[in-house]
Amino acid sequence: MLFLGEYEHTLDQKQRLAIPAELREVMDEKVHGEGFIAAPGTNGSLWLWPEKTFAQLAQSLGGSLVSDPQLQDFERMMFSQSARVPLDSAGRVRIPERLLQRFGLTGSIMILGVRDHLELTDPASWKREQERLQPLTEELSRRARLAMQAPPHKAQT
Repeated sequence: MLFLGEYEHTLDQKQRLAIPAELREVMDEKVHGEGFIAAPGTNGSLWLWPEKTFAQLAQSLGGSLVSDPQLQDFERMMFSQSARVPLDSAGRVRIPERLLQRFGLTGSIMILGVRDHLELTDPASWKREQERLQPLTEELSRRARLAMQAPPHKAQT
C-alpha cells in the first residue's frame, strides 16, 4: 500500500476531516484496519497511520515492562498523545480537539500521502516546506539512495 498525493480539505464543525477516496481505496480493512491512529509526527505535523500498521510498528518496539529509559520516554510521549480515529460511513475521521490545538489545525488542512502514512498540516506551512525543500531535491535524493544502500540499523541493547 502506498499513500500518495496532496489534498486540501476542510475540517467541518464537528472536527471531522474527509479522507480522500483515492487514499481510502488503497486500504484493505483486513490488512490495515477500519481507521487510523492519529499520532505526533517526527516533523511537527500530525500523522495518521492505518491502525494495524501502527500496531505492528508499536509491537516492533518490543516489550516495555523493563526497557531503556529513552524508549520509555518515547513511548510515554507517543502513545499518550495518540488517538484512535475510525473512519465513519462517509469516509471521515474526527480529530480530537487536543490534537487540533497542538498541531495548529483549523479550517483548511493539507492531507499528504507519505508512503505508509498520512500527514496533516496547514496549507501555509506546507507551502513554506515545499519552498524550502524544492532547491534541495537533488541532495535529498542522493541521501535517500545512500540510506537505502546502508545496512539496517540494529537497536542497541
